[in-house]
Order: sequence, then C-alpha cells, then structure tokens
Amino acid sequence: MTTTWTSGTARAVETGRFWDSVRYWLGNWKLTTGLALVLSLILFSAIGSFFVDFEKTKVGWGDFSKPPSAEYPLGTDNVGRDILALMVYGIPPSLEIGLIAGGLGTIVGTILGLTAGYSGGRTDTVIRTIADIMLTIPALMILVVLASYLRTTTIEMTAVIVALFAWAGPTRSIRAQTLSLRERAFVPLAKLSGLGDFEIILKQILPNLLPYIMAGFVGSVSGGILVSVGIQLLGLGPLFTPNLGMILQYAFDGAALFRGMWWWWGPPTITLIVLFIGLFLISVALDEFANPRLRERVA
Repeated sequence: MTTTWTSGTARAVETGRFWDSVRYWLGNWKLTTGLALVLSLILFSAIGSFFVDFEKTKVGWGDFSKPPSAEYPLGTDNVGRDILALMVYGIPPSLEIGLIAGGLGTIVGTILGLTAGYSGGRTDTVIRTIADIMLTIPALMILVVLASYLRTTTIEMTAVIVALFAWAGPTRSIRAQTLSLRERAFVPLAKLSGLGDFEIILKQILPNLLPYIMAGFVGSVSGGILVSVGIQLLGLGPLFTPNLGMILQYAFDGAALFRGMWWWWGPPTITLIVLFIGLFLISVALDEFANPRLRERVA
C-alpha cells in the first residue's frame, strides 16, 4: 500500500512539474517571439518554393539591375537574378550551415565538457587548456585561410570548416556545469547504488544539462551562420548555391550600396537581423529556464 501510494505521488509530482514547464514555455514571450521570427522565415521559404521558380536564381534569367516592381517584387541584381527567388531558396542553405556547424560543435563540446568536468585531474587540464587556446585564436582568420586553401564549393564543407572552432565555447560551458553537478548529493548516492561512471554521466548528469546544451546549441547555430556569412563575403563560400551570404557577397562586389541598389543588399540583411534576433531570444529563454535565478515570473 505504501509503495503504491509513494509511486503514485511521484508520478503526480512529475506530472505537475511537466505542466509547470509547459505553462512557463507558453508564457515566456522571449521564446514565443523568437520561435515566431525563425519559423516565419522558414515558412516564407517553404511556401515561396511552391510559387517561385528556381530558374529565377540563375544568371541572365531576367532584366539586369531592375528595382522592385510588379514583375520583380524584390527587383533583380546586376546579372538578372530575381532577388525574391534568391531569398526563397537562399534561407534554407544558410540555416543548414548553422545547424550542421552548431550541431557538430555542440556534440563535440558536450562530450569533451562532460569528460573534463567529471574526470577532473590531468584529463580536465588538457581539455580545458586546448579549449582556452582555441578561444584565443582569431578563428575567422584561420577559417578564411583554410577555406581559401580547400576552395570550398558546398554548403556541407563550409559548415564543417565553421564547426572546427565551434566546440570550444560549449566545452567550457558544459565543463563548468558538470563540475558543479559532480558535487551534488545524487552522484555519491548513484555510486553507492552500483552505477558506473558512464551510467552516472548518462542518466544523472546529462539530463540536468539539457537546457544548457540546448541554449548553447542555439547560440552555436547563430555563430555558425554569422561566421559563414563572413567567409562568403570574401568569396570563399559556396557561390553557386543560393544563400544569404552569397547574395551579400555579390551585392558587395557589385557596389550595390554605392549604386543605390538597396533592394539587392536590403532583404538579406533584414533577414539575417530577424534570424539573429529570433535565435538570441530563444537562447535567452533557454538560459532562463536553466538558471532559476534568471527566470522571470510569468503571469
């Protein structure tokens, strides 16, 4: 009877916590606003692909350097490509770069951070030192040299290059949280119950780190997109696959700003701003959820 009552009470407590979390997420304006901004860009691209022909992204498709009109809603660039088509088909590859780079960086950073924080000793010193060195290196300069050497032409290769420096930040963050969790009472209790180190990390520590990992992932996605745009502005990214960085790179080379062709550089710039604001708000909301001291009361 006591066991049944205890298990029922535990389930009720867990259910209550779940619905408290749901209410918190639904009432957090940062999360809802951030998701709305990011999803609006995804929907714009997804729906637009049904109405805008990919052929319009090719050189010589339309008239050159035309301002927005009924025929060209967002105008054309100096080689006749439709800016609306470039935007519709350019958003997904830019997001893909961020997701791949952020995902790889977060996975590697989580593994190294957990290993360093839980193991301690020489292992912690080596991983922490390497991560600190990577954080002090001017990553963009190294990535530019590497990209120019490899002459990358694909979205995937660009994402992998960006990911080479995307793991150091998550490693530091996850390591710090793991060091804190390692001192909690549930770790010695888990050892007394017979759990091994790997099981403790997987079942006890990792679940408590998920909000931090997700916040770090969103930040890494944003950073990956920003770095990839920087590489592409120098003409070292995938120049034949429509993406936001490519549009800005061609606008830069075509002196669009000095020629008054605002419709060429304006849409991708606004899109990147909206995307970064959305990802930032999502990251802040996740950080607040992970840190109760930062969490706001939601009516």
